[in-house]
Amino acid sequence: MTVHFIGAGPGAPDLLTLRGRDLIARAPVCLYAGSLVNAGILTFCPEGARIVDTAPMSLDEIVAEFKAAHAAGQDVARLHSGDLSVWSALGEQLRRLEALDIPYTITPGVPAFAASAAALQQELTLPEVAQSVVLTRTSGRASSMPETETLEAFAATGATLAVHLSIHALDRVVAALQPRYGPDCPVAIVYRASWPDERILRGTLATIADIVAAAPIERTALILVGKVLGARGFRDSALYDPDYQRRFRGREGP
Repeated sequence: MTVHFIGAGPGAPDLLTLRGRDLIARAPVCLYAGSLVNAGILTFCPEGARIVDTAPMSLDEIVAEFKAAHAAGQDVARLHSGDLSVWSALGEQLRRLEALDIPYTITPGVPAFAASAAALQQELTLPEVAQSVVLTRTSGRASSMPETETLEAFAATGATLAVHLSIHALDRVVAALQPRYGPDCPVAIVYRASWPDERILRGTLATIADIVAAAPIERTALILVGKVLGARGFRDSALYDPDYQRRFRGREGP
């Protein structure tokens, strides 16, 4: 018996990985975060599977499901939204499974920032504009931020910022970033990336709060901030430059 943790992606069922789909199809038990995972993904479950929405459950209740499946010799597909590497509460579940000597696997999923960039038809790193993407959030009721991980500190780098779980604190985000990025810095907010009701709002640090106030968004939105969002005159990368010789180009230089 194995618990298979699966990144279910940002929403659209066809953005699930093939490995994730196949694991779900073989698992007689499926635990999924119903508040975030598209129920359409459950159509991949085998007939008669035990399907449990973990949204209202505590960690102890979730672990009890793992233990029951282990006792019955049944594999579990444990679905989380997006990718499991960030803000997934994966670590605490793995710690419990290790203490119980229950084996597990981890299958990555498409993260929200990638789905949002696709919705925007936007590369988040551009030559001489920004070469780093910072995935971060603001402090909230569920989890505070380490004192060194502030928006102001990340803004000092000039990187593209993907600010998660913070649409409720948009005014605070703007106030922290505007001194470094400037009022004209582009901002994009992607609501429910890849879902049928996906919505995109664009503005600048000076205007985005008013734009959102006119079309309120309360949750499940990603805030993207950075010069790349408005860049047009950036230089081409060296990757396909005819004078740039690299290992796999397979031809002689000029």
